[in-house]
Amino acid sequence: MNVTVGRSKIVVLDDWENALRERVDWKAIGERADVVIHNTMLRGEALGAALRGAQCVVLIRDRTPMPAELLRQLPDLRHILFTGTRNTKLDVQAALDQDIIVSHTEWGPSKASTCEMTWSLILAAARGIPGLSLTSERSAWRDPSRVAFLPPVLHGQRLGLVGLGQIGQRVAAVGRALGMEVVTWSPHMTAARAAEHGALSVSLEDLLRTSRVVSLHLVPSAPTRQLLNRERLALMRPDSILVNTSRADLVDSEALVEALRAGRPGFGAFDVFDAEPLPRDHPLLDLKNVLLTPHYGFVAEPVFAEFARGVRGNLDAWLAGETVPNRVTA
Repeated sequence: MNVTVGRSKIVVLDDWENALRERVDWKAIGERADVVIHNTMLRGEALGAALRGAQCVVLIRDRTPMPAELLRQLPDLRHILFTGTRNTKLDVQAALDQDIIVSHTEWGPSKASTCEMTWSLILAAARGIPGLSLTSERSAWRDPSRVAFLPPVLHGQRLGLVGLGQIGQRVAAVGRALGMEVVTWSPHMTAARAAEHGALSVSLEDLLRTSRVVSLHLVPSAPTRQLLNRERLALMRPDSILVNTSRADLVDSEALVEALRAGRPGFGAFDVFDAEPLPRDHPLLDLKNVLLTPHYGFVAEPVFAEFARGVRGNLDAWLAGETVPNRVTA
């Protein structure tokens, strides 16, 4: 879209699914501002060129880092709007120090969506679904390379949840419905809080040693970044499944590749990575005991419908000179 001198320029980054392009009424917004929507990842000079002259930037989650150094290169920027309620890669304080308005949308049912993604990964990994699926190219009813595979039954097995927030609680409920024993750990977990959700509070080391399935549901912080290091990963059972739909920062990525090669854990199912999109030469792609998905935990129609409503409402208010909804103040 061409940019007209004297009009505000709004840049939308990382609309990989074309969800905002299709769900926001850009025609109405375009009567008051010039809008440029990018649906591929931009970095370096390409990112700088895309943002040059922008008064407003719309971010899809934290797909593009916005550190203080980048913000200082954007003197025209007046408003940053991100989808969801948390952005771990935006330097909010640096933006506020530059008198940039920062606001966000609401979430929609992202917690439910991520829980469903978590269980999709767990069940697909446990049952070996990717290797069993039939296609026109792979139509053998019993593939000779897989004929000896006998999947486990999760009923009666231990499910270890690292974190028991809104997503972890949902994952725990499904585990209990499947007849699993649920144990949990987090930095401030108590026995009483765990019991409220049908779980047993244990040490992190005990959880890793004894759980058939370990699923991560913490927000990274100073004490939990690279929480699963080389030593802790080595504690896991050789038949265990490690699942991460939270944040890659929770795991030492180099140690994770080594641990999977060594067979502890026995299998990894991951929806989040230290670099996204995942580079083609990432060592995880060479492993056979992994199931990798492109950060789809929160990606769902009703979630993006809520994002679109929030983006339209925020931009309408900002363009009208009114107070924007969900403004971040610190």
